[in-house]
Amino acid sequence: MKGYLKALILTLVCLAILIPFASNAPDGLESVAETLGIEKHEPIWSGLMPDYSIPAIDNPYLSTLLAGIAGVFLVLGVTFLLGKTITKK
Repeated sequence: MKGYLKALILTLVCLAILIPFASNAPDGLESVAETLGIEKHEPIWSGLMPDYSIPAIDNPYLSTLLAGIAGVFLVLGVTFLLGKTITKK
């Protein structure tokens, strides 16, 4: 268990250090759509963390950091549950 905790702490520290280097440029699909002149429609629902940020937090670094931490724990939780489900069989 201590190894998992160390890996989690290391992941969160790396996340906190690397967040300022995240690109603000559009991803490949958005870039191609802009190049082809395809208009972007307003989404029906923008999600809980649009563009990897939390809209309620004004500080962009903190907003992105908390969204990243939430993403790490979400992936860990889903992976843990999936692993438990698969190993029961």
